[in-house]
Amino acid sequence: MKSRYKSSRSIIALILVLAVTFGFAAELFKIQIRDKEIYAAQNNTDKTYIVPIEAARGEIVDRNGNSLVTNRHGNSIVLNAVYFPSAENNEERNKIIYNLINLFEENGEEFVSNLPLKFNSTGNIYFDGEEQDIATMKSADMLNLQPYATAQNCYDAVIEKYGIEGYDREMSLKIANIRYELTKLLFSYENPVTIADDVSDETVAKIKEDKNTYLGADVKVVAYREYVDSTVAPHILGTVRKINAEEYKEKKDDGYNITDQIGESGIEQAMESELKGVPGELTITIDKDGNVSEEVTKKPLQGNTIVLTIDRDLQILAQNQLKKVCDSVNAYSSAGAVVVEDCNNGEVLAAASYPTYDLNDYYEKYDELSKNPRNPLWSRFALGTYAPGSTFKPVTACATLEAGVINPDTLYKCEGTKEFFGQPFKCLDGNVHGRENVRTALRDSCNMFFYNCALDVGINKIDEYAEAFGLGSKTGVEIAEASGNLSSPDNREKAGGVWRIGDTMTTAIGMSDNLFTPLQLANYCSTLANGGTRYQMHFVKAIISTSSGAVNEKAKVVEETVELSNTTLDNVHSGMRMVATDAGPSEIFKNLNTQVACKTGTSEVIVNGVKRNNGFLITYAPYSSPEIAVSSAVELAGSGTSTAEITSEIIKYWYQNNTDAKTNQKTGTLL
Repeated sequence: MKSRYKSSRSIIALILVLAVTFGFAAELFKIQIRDKEIYAAQNNTDKTYIVPIEAARGEIVDRNGNSLVTNRHGNSIVLNAVYFPSAENNEERNKIIYNLINLFEENGEEFVSNLPLKFNSTGNIYFDGEEQDIATMKSADMLNLQPYATAQNCYDAVIEKYGIEGYDREMSLKIANIRYELTKLLFSYENPVTIADDVSDETVAKIKEDKNTYLGADVKVVAYREYVDSTVAPHILGTVRKINAEEYKEKKDDGYNITDQIGESGIEQAMESELKGVPGELTITIDKDGNVSEEVTKKPLQGNTIVLTIDRDLQILAQNQLKKVCDSVNAYSSAGAVVVEDCNNGEVLAAASYPTYDLNDYYEKYDELSKNPRNPLWSRFALGTYAPGSTFKPVTACATLEAGVINPDTLYKCEGTKEFFGQPFKCLDGNVHGRENVRTALRDSCNMFFYNCALDVGINKIDEYAEAFGLGSKTGVEIAEASGNLSSPDNREKAGGVWRIGDTMTTAIGMSDNLFTPLQLANYCSTLANGGTRYQMHFVKAIISTSSGAVNEKAKVVEETVELSNTTLDNVHSGMRMVATDAGPSEIFKNLNTQVACKTGTSEVIVNGVKRNNGFLITYAPYSSPEIAVSSAVELAGSGTSTAEITSEIIKYWYQNNTDAKTNQKTGTLL
């Protein structure tokens, strides 16, 4: 029996051996005899790879053509897979990277360091990065570790993965950073990876002179973002950064490369599709003998030029005046915003926020800026929401006059204080104004007059006009902005609260739940000034095509027309003119030859347990034929009058010789 089994197994084994042998023989016949010509042709065929050439981003200029954001040329060091040792040759790869690191450190160059691992002072490895970065490092595509892996586990894995034994721990981690970057950015013939940005000419020369020591390292001329003045309009212009993995997955079909830059905020983000250039193409050919040739087969095309509505010099003046006033209030805690708008088309001529920041060191100081309790990164003109105080009173005046509840001669008596429904209400600062009509009530900012208006006209009519003026809704600007909140029974109920008659009264004087941005206040003032046409606000005036030179100018967009009679406009305008001539701001505005109309406002805030007032002012000029509107908000200023100096200087600039007859700055526009 045993002999028979052994014989059977031998026969089966022999059959298997013969089958495999015949299989190899058949494949060999196929390759060498039958398909010989096909394989010979493939072996003699050149291999071609397409490498994208980065295109410079478009420039950003002001309304007069003054450059705000441009590009400068600098040198980056990239690793090119065509010349770099293959992935299987860890030893050679690490040696070249080691040489490059020594060169970078010798010349003070920064190089990639995105591996979220670091050594502490005692020599222990620890995680140093965001949770998402650490999760990416542990993922199946990278180190393939479990989520609970420690920093030491990750370090050991990366050293093993890339064969970085034989170097000291500090150098091993530096080499690991570059190897990790190559993996993360899909290093290949078609995708060179940048390992050092904006390097010196000395570094460039060394790499070009010694190709063997730095095999596979190449110099790439890159367009870097440059600011003519990096402190001008940072909250408007915004920032750029390297595209992240998630964005790349979404945008790779739109021509993005994993090493591209992308707009992160402001106009850079809002106009990304226009600012992004069209990449070029470098065709690399490797022939059958391994010879490499390169040819630019498609030149890159720079992105389009964005023309902004802002006036650079007015923007600088607005920023400086805002800082001056805020610092005079309290250099350590006051903050604010100012907006200047063209009343007749919605163009934003200037928009400043304080405190502010410098675009040149934004990323370098990001942690410091983001932790600053004064929030310099926060755009107060677009994202800051404030109770507007008495600047809201013209809305109540319009609603009450249009509803026919009052007429220009209607009088309400102000005795300083009065009980309504058993609750005490008082006028501004407890002042006794006597009998007031709508014009004098606006001049004196008489709370009692507008409390009575509110009771007679009701909240629905007040909210109807507030909504029409755009208060509590976005203005339409291209950058991120807050909606704010309009005080209303519906919004209160949505928030889980209860509306009371007292809220109707306080809403009428700009309090209760009212929260508006300085952009909204400027747009509301513009609408009131021009007779009721509310335009969509915008920062982009035009786009100039790089390829054709064509200018696509943005048309003005009417968001809403507020129905206001001439009687209503005459009385509200007259009351606001009286604020400028007879009330608090008159001491500042009397020195202007340009006539203005305005409304002040204050709102109470609690700071460290102490009651303080924010100050607001809305202004338009010239009074007889409005062209510009200005809104200003200064935290802790005490009153709107305290902000009048900002507005005064803006009007002086815009009307160069301080006269209504003098042609204003708009004649110098680019378009």
